[in-house]
Amino acid sequence: MYFNSAPCGLKEHVPQQRRNFHFDLWFCLTLQNWILDFGRPIVMIFLPLEWFPLNKPSAGDYFHMAYNVITPFLMLKLIERSPRALPRSAVYLCIITFVMGASIHLVGDSINHRLLLSGYQLHLSVRENPIIKDLKPASLIDSFELLYFYDEQLGHLMWYIPFFIILFIYFTGCFTKAREQKKIPVSGWLLLGPSSLYYWYLVTEGQITELFLLTFLAMVVVVIIKQRKGLSPDSNGLFLFCSFSVTVLLVALWVIYLWSDPVLRNKYPGLIYVPEPWSYYTLHIKQDH
Repeated sequence: MYFNSAPCGLKEHVPQQRRNFHFDLWFCLTLQNWILDFGRPIVMIFLPLEWFPLNKPSAGDYFHMAYNVITPFLMLKLIERSPRALPRSAVYLCIITFVMGASIHLVGDSINHRLLLSGYQLHLSVRENPIIKDLKPASLIDSFELLYFYDEQLGHLMWYIPFFIILFIYFTGCFTKAREQKKIPVSGWLLLGPSSLYYWYLVTEGQITELFLLTFLAMVVVVIIKQRKGLSPDSNGLFLFCSFSVTVLLVALWVIYLWSDPVLRNKYPGLIYVPEPWSYYTLHIKQDH
C-alpha cells in the first residue's frame, strides 16, 4: 500500500492515469475512522480504569489525538489526487479549522467520559442529570453547560463542516466522460458497507443531520449539472456518492426504529429527530446490564 504525492502540493493539472480508484486512501480513511473514532469510546469501556487515572488522559484520548493527526493528513492526500485544480487557500483553511474543532472536541469529550464514570446519563440533558442538578453553587451547572456547548456543538461544527466541505470539493472534481472510469471496482464495493455505516455513526452521534443532508443535496445538484454536460462521476466520485446514499437510508431506518421512544423524544425535541447511538446505549443497553 502506498500514497502517491504531488511534489508541488495541489497541482494545476493531474494526468488521466491518476483517475484510478484510490483504494489505499479510502481503505485507510475507513479503517482509521472505525478504530480511532468509533472505537474510541469502546476501548475506554473495556480497558481497566486503573491503567488510566481520572486525572490523566485515557486510552480514548490518545485515540482522539491520533485521529486529529492522521485524518487531516489523509484528507490532504485525497485532495492532492483530485483530477482538477482546487483552491489551496480554501483547502488549507478547512484543514486548520478541522484540527481546531477536533481538538476542542477532544478536551470536552475527555471530561465527558469521566462524568460518565461518575454516573452521568447521556440520554438526559445537562440540568436533568442526577450528578449535575444538585451541584452547589448553582453556577457550576452553567459551567457544565458551557462544556457541553464546546463538546457537542462548537467542537462538532468546527470539526464536521470543514470535513464535509473538503469531501464536497473533492467530489466536484471527480467527473469524467471515459466510460471505463465510471465503475466502482470490487475493492470499492467491499469498502462501501463499512464506509456507509461509519458515516451513519458520524451523522447520528455527531448530530449533524442537517449538514450531512445539505452536503448530499449539493452533491446531487452537481451530478445533475454535470450530466447535462455529458459528465458522470468517476469511480472515486461514485464511491463517495454511493456511500452517502446508503448513509441516508441507514439514518432514515434509525429514526423510524426509535420514532416512538418517549425518553429520547424528550432529549431531542427539535424539528429533525435523530437520536445519538450512545444515548440509546446508556438508556436501553447499559441500564439493562
